[in-house]
Amino acid sequence: MLLALKIPLLRCGPLLAGVLMSACSSYQPLPLREGKPADLVVDTRSLPFPPMAAHRFHPDDGLDIVEVAMLAVVNNPDLRLVRDDVMISHAQSFSAGLLPDPQLSLSGDLSNSGGIGATRAFSAGLSYDITSLLTHGALHRAADRDAAKTDLTLLWQEWQVASQAQLLFVKVVQGRKQMAVLNDTRQVFADRYARTRQALDSGLLNSDAVTPNLAALQDVDRQLFDLKKLQNQAAHELNALLGIAPDTVLVLQQGSEVGIVDATLVQSALADIAQRRPDLRALQTAYQAEDQRYRGALLAQFPAINLGFTRARDSSNVYSSGIGISMSLPFLNRNRGNIAIEQATRQKAYDEYQVRVQAARNDVQRILDEQALNLAQAARLDADLQEQVHVLARSDKALRAGDADVLAYALARSALLAKQLEIIGLQQALLEQRIGLRTLLGIDITNLESTQP
Repeated sequence: MLLALKIPLLRCGPLLAGVLMSACSSYQPLPLREGKPADLVVDTRSLPFPPMAAHRFHPDDGLDIVEVAMLAVVNNPDLRLVRDDVMISHAQSFSAGLLPDPQLSLSGDLSNSGGIGATRAFSAGLSYDITSLLTHGALHRAADRDAAKTDLTLLWQEWQVASQAQLLFVKVVQGRKQMAVLNDTRQVFADRYARTRQALDSGLLNSDAVTPNLAALQDVDRQLFDLKKLQNQAAHELNALLGIAPDTVLVLQQGSEVGIVDATLVQSALADIAQRRPDLRALQTAYQAEDQRYRGALLAQFPAINLGFTRARDSSNVYSSGIGISMSLPFLNRNRGNIAIEQATRQKAYDEYQVRVQAARNDVQRILDEQALNLAQAARLDADLQEQVHVLARSDKALRAGDADVLAYALARSALLAKQLEIIGLQQALLEQRIGLRTLLGIDITNLESTQP
């Protein structure tokens, strides 16, 4: 009876343990445990964006819009998982670069039968898959491109997280400005309502003088309640994005300036957006990886060759040596299925890149058009606000002189509040568009801002 064993020559096995034990990897346990919040330390030198790397992280005086983005990039929980994917991709690239092990085959005669002078027969052989060497280079280059793609994908997602953090920062800060305006207006109406209600109770005024103030006060309270709900949601979303405790109350600086981006300069920056934006560069590397896999599939259509050497001894103590070659006959399969799959996959990668580039250009143009509309609206709102201030002043003067009723004053004050809230909302839209352009262009747009508002 013959016992055949077939094992990789370079693996850690019982027969080769004494020789290769030092080259084997060992098991390292990694027990699961609940994560505990650690002290937040932001190493600006590790940040992938020059504007952040050059910015000092000093949260003691409150976080500005850049510091919020820095903290998000460093501490966002989802980015940790993406960085793990990067490690896996680089490990796969390393694995693809390793040459396949040769195969060692051993067989021996375990029977005790035989005549006088008979010996135990054995056979030993060493073989190697030659075809794997033909496709090794293409598959290794494809794995390298995949690893480069994950690096660029991580960079793009870091940029996206930074952008989202800044958008939430703007939402919270502008919401606080709206809250301050509403509280000031509420204080005015609450004071007027209290005084007119007291006069009503004393019989000095009728209900017509009280009702407009009460209605205006209730309307402001409703707006405050709705705004508080939105602020609570934005604050929790920001805390989750930053990876901090949900009950943390962030101190945010109020110094977000509304910069106007020059449309002409943006159009110039669009010329090389495909060479600059990380997600577009990632799609380029993805296409290159698929192109290499397509090349590998074409190489794999040739006959698969396995080369081996054998050394044997029979039971009569006669030794023999030989060489063997085995190959496939490519007249049925010829790897045509894999070639068709890789060719179609490469075409999809090509089309995805083209679609994404065009979408990026369309998104930039859309924001530029929206910015132009908002700037035109801002000019009108400034004039409307000044006019409303004059209207309110005249109404207040007339009310004090007894030439106007309380309803007219309440309407004028409410109209002024609406204009103030509209201006703050428009400023928020312009800030969000500025952040959106910076994200879409993949650069710091400070140098693209116009000197004229």
